[in-house]
Amino acid sequence: MKKIVLVGAGGHAKSLIDLIKTKEEYKIIGLVSNKHKVGESVLGHKVLGDDSQLKFLREDCEYAVVAVGQIKDSAKRKVLVQNLSLLGFRFPIISSKFSYISKYANIGEGTTIGHGAVINANANIGKHCIINSQSLVEHDSNINDFCHISTGVLINGGVNIGEETFIGSNTMIRENVIIPSKVCISAGKRIMAWPLKSV
Repeated sequence: MKKIVLVGAGGHAKSLIDLIKTKEEYKIIGLVSNKHKVGESVLGHKVLGDDSQLKFLREDCEYAVVAVGQIKDSAKRKVLVQNLSLLGFRFPIISSKFSYISKYANIGEGTTIGHGAVINANANIGKHCIINSQSLVEHDSNINDFCHISTGVLINGGVNIGEETFIGSNTMIRENVIIPSKVCISAGKRIMAWPLKSV
């Protein structure tokens, strides 16, 4: 199996460990986090060090995944991706065995796809997105880089979501709606058109 390191050790890291373990493609060598978490264990995987250890881990490990979540903005995730890129890490697509990804869909590097998620034909997902559990991305929709599509979100056909946007749990987006970059939509909304008076 290919070796992989997770950068982050919070709740999102737990979800990613669970996704990775549904397949036998990657072996988790450990996690990297803040100094105060070094030596702790997350679901049986040790926090090996802080960011300063990444250059040493790279000598034996080719793959990394950003295990820091995203709600308010993607700034921290973007910095981590930049730093990992400079060290020469590669970013695989991590998907649950229990998700469905059409062979006609396109998924960017570093994107993670949760349990029960559905990515349908001709959908395009950018780099380093989080497509969370039970979410649906319908045909011909575009999700640009560094978006977080939360649990149970329904994105209908032909929708375009700008980069670094957060869509809250159980939100429904009508077909062909265009949502700009860096928007944060709270949970449970029905997006029938854009712009909205309030989100």
